[in-house]
Amino acid sequence: RFSGTFVGNAESTSPPPAATSPPSVAAATLPAVPTIPVVPTIVGVPNTVAEGVLNPNEVKPPASGTRKARVLYDYEAADSTELALLADEMITVYSLPGMDPDWLIGERGNQKGKVPVTYLELLS
Repeated sequence: RFSGTFVGNAESTSPPPAATSPPSVAAATLPAVPTIPVVPTIVGVPNTVAEGVLNPNEVKPPASGTRKARVLYDYEAADSTELALLADEMITVYSLPGMDPDWLIGERGNQKGKVPVTYLELLS
């Protein structure tokens, strides 16, 4: 047997610590954890909260950092901010600060819009 100071000792008259409510113990002893807001998205629908500020037709290409890209697959633009693509065509692409890394701005002649990176082969 252990000495009388052991908390789980049968000779003890006080209830064991487990008799208290676990949620109140956990809430009282754990530090507050910051939460990250979650914005629900639907595949194929642009996130208007994050992308509402960016209108590809109003942006200018950076002085440097444009690249040529070959389009791998046909792509139908979902809205007026996107550029429709045809397989095997060549376009100029660039990124903008704060833009989703899965998208680039693509230019073909005087047409401009967002294009998905996965549909492109980036050339040097």
